[in-house]
Amino acid sequence: MKKPLPFNDFRHLQAHQFLVDEAYLLDAQQYEDWLDTLTDDVRYVMPVRVTTARGAGFDTSPGMAHFDEDKYSLSQRVARMGTEHVWAEDPPSRLRHFITNVRTFESDGDPAHLVVESAELLFRSRGDVNESALMSCGREDLLRWCDDRWKLARRTISADESVLRMQNLAVFL
Repeated sequence: MKKPLPFNDFRHLQAHQFLVDEAYLLDAQQYEDWLDTLTDDVRYVMPVRVTTARGAGFDTSPGMAHFDEDKYSLSQRVARMGTEHVWAEDPPSRLRHFITNVRTFESDGDPAHLVVESAELLFRSRGDVNESALMSCGREDLLRWCDDRWKLARRTISADESVLRMQNLAVFL
């Protein structure tokens, strides 16, 4: 079992602050600024969860993902947000990303990388409808030290539901 860094380790504090700052950018829909927190070789993945027997050894559908993106595809999604063609987000969602249960680990002795696990609860409401949406998920991130700051190099999102109740996934988690 991997051992988390202590909560008072400066790298843990930096990783936690990275996640808090990222949540602010996503809530404020400052997506261009958010893109700047990603490495050029970022991989952003949300595998499809499946319900299986306890001893099956897997809980995602092999080769299937809600999204599996790189910096180019993420930047194209962000660029599209500024056009009239983003029907899923017109009017824009009101978002609140709650990040908790942050645990930070060394990455195989490589001081330029940190593995960061967190739990996220996303609250989302749109327009004047009474129904809001919640999405709960776990995330495993790989942060890389570059350009004198931590940047997101990989994110794997594990939804806590196998059937998503959110109307669409036009937002970032």
